[in-house]
Amino acid sequence: MPRIKVDIPEYTAFVCHVPVRITDLNYGAHLGNDALLSILHEARVQLLQNYGYSEMNLGGASLIMADVAIEYKGESFYGDTLTINMAFTDLSKYGFDITYHVLNQKGGEVARAKTGMLCFNYKERKLMSLPAEVKDRIETKA
Repeated sequence: MPRIKVDIPEYTAFVCHVPVRITDLNYGAHLGNDALLSILHEARVQLLQNYGYSEMNLGGASLIMADVAIEYKGESFYGDTLTINMAFTDLSKYGFDITYHVLNQKGGEVARAKTGMLCFNYKERKLMSLPAEVKDRIETKA
């Protein structure tokens, strides 16, 4: 079975740092896969805030996650501080992807991930176009 491969672009749009909490560990005493997804969510919120947006207000649209891919590269443990390098990729009419390159404090690779984010109108329960203002702001970074 072919493995998932997440390509990390050469540029970075935003970097954040997230500590691994004791509650992020699984029975193997390392960062659990569910906790990593939550950490990616925290990173995405910080990325959007950096641009003056939120998941519920992206220039008049909201965001919904269409897909996620995570390629695990190494372990992470309690007390680690993860550096997450993020970039916008694959802009489309309805959204974009965000890539996440997750490293530990020693520079060791923990994971590579990608989330497919779509613009969504929660009132009407349907997709909407990526606002032009948002496209212009993030396109220069993609």
